[in-house]
Amino acid sequence: MKVKMLSRNPGDYIRERKEDLHRMPRNPDPELHPFEEAREYTRALNATKLERVFAKPFVGNLQGHTDGVSCLAKHPKRLSCLVSGACDGEIRVWDLSSRTCTSAFAAHAGFVRGVCVTPSGESLLSVGDDSIVKRWSLAAQHSSEPTHTILGKAPFLSISHHIRQPLFATASNEVTIWDEERSEPVRAFTWGCDTVSSVRFNPVEVSVCSSTGSDRSIVLYDIRRDAPLRKVVLEMKSNALAWNPREAFNFTVANEDGNLYTFDMRKLDFPLNVHADHVSAVMDVDYSPTGREFVTSSYDKTIRIYPHQSGHSREVYHTKRMQRVFSVCWSADSKFIASGSDEMNIRLWKAKAWEKLGPIAARQKAAIHESELLKERYKHHPKIKRIQRHRHVPRLIHAESRKKKEMLARRKRKEENVRRHTRPSKRTLRRPERKKHVVDTVE
Repeated sequence: MKVKMLSRNPGDYIRERKEDLHRMPRNPDPELHPFEEAREYTRALNATKLERVFAKPFVGNLQGHTDGVSCLAKHPKRLSCLVSGACDGEIRVWDLSSRTCTSAFAAHAGFVRGVCVTPSGESLLSVGDDSIVKRWSLAAQHSSEPTHTILGKAPFLSISHHIRQPLFATASNEVTIWDEERSEPVRAFTWGCDTVSSVRFNPVEVSVCSSTGSDRSIVLYDIRRDAPLRKVVLEMKSNALAWNPREAFNFTVANEDGNLYTFDMRKLDFPLNVHADHVSAVMDVDYSPTGREFVTSSYDKTIRIYPHQSGHSREVYHTKRMQRVFSVCWSADSKFIASGSDEMNIRLWKAKAWEKLGPIAARQKAAIHESELLKERYKHHPKIKRIQRHRHVPRLIHAESRKKKEMLARRKRKEENVRRHTRPSKRTLRRPERKKHVVDTVE
């Protein structure tokens, strides 16, 4: 007679300590779990709904300016340090951890057009409408006198510092390269433009910089050469420019037509992507340190966050009091966003509106990670996709976006009608949306 004995090892299911979790035996055979996908979909749907419930992006505001905030700059070595410039010529240095102003001084007569912190983090450079470049010491907290002053020939509109060398570039009626210790420019570039509105150094290819001009042009420069490299002309003027910190050849420009255009500097014939959704001119753009997203500020009183390869924003931030947003800045830890607007306030936002601030337990962190994986897996299901994309916006922006869609649809319908009533021998090829906005490219 054959007897089968049941044998169980207590070590397989008994806890060693009372703090441990109970071990649950589970058979991974899919035939024994026919409703596993349905359960995962339900959990993904609930996680998506909870994401919108806990979406509270506003962190706080910094008050103290007596005029609109025109520019922002982050410190390269201190996460809690932020520098702001205002339209009345005042510059303030902020401590974000305590939300207090550590230093304030009257820097320029007129608008402060640009500020940047040197790579060492010891000094600050500023430019304004008074045609003066000033360097300020950040070591002395209450210093109100500049350590170095450079007098220019025209009002400066932007400034950008080299990521390694003691060089910086300014934008006025030309792009000028300066040495920190000299009062005369090292090199000057011009290419048929009366006013250069912004200039930015590439953080990866450090010898390359680019600028946007009033003649609707975007120009690339190499500071090792005596002449500009390339030039592309768009349909409307660009206000700001930002380089991708992880993809050396890609940059994004903020345009007056409410769109943003991402270009590859090796091929400027057409943009890699067109980023829509704003209903008014885009004033500023800044990339996340990860290079996967960028944030924009617009004249339509909103801030939008875009994935770098997506044509539409994943998030839009607005408040009732916030007016036209002139400048925006992403923190060095990629978790927060600062915005400066026309009503004298600097606002701090979370990069992920639903993210919890403060310490998180290990079990909660694992649960959040699992929820993110489920949302990513089922993001194309219609109900989950609708909840993820839906955002409440002000009535004016909703009406303007609807009007913009109707205009684009009419334009497209007219082009198709013209093609339909034209002889096949005289029909022109359809132009992709990316190529419609580029007027000319000059080498």
